[in-house]
Amino acid sequence: MKVLIEYLARALADHPDEVLVEEEHDGDRVILHLYVNDEDKGRIIGRDGRCANAIRSLLHVASVRAGVRASLSIE
Repeated sequence: MKVLIEYLARALADHPDEVLVEEEHDGDRVILHLYVNDEDKGRIIGRDGRCANAIRSLLHVASVRAGVRASLSIE
């Protein structure tokens, strides 16, 4: 799942080399922290949060297939 979020964020960002995803495990839950350049935050979140919601939807599908619960935090 970390690779999926990293791939999507790098595709959207103007500074793909500054994209960092950290994975935190909390029992059966996985929390992914996405760090991007300040200039890219708007592109990652999108208008009215549409891009962020789409990324979270894809993460939900991947987490269901893996049998875990996952959430995304954009820092």
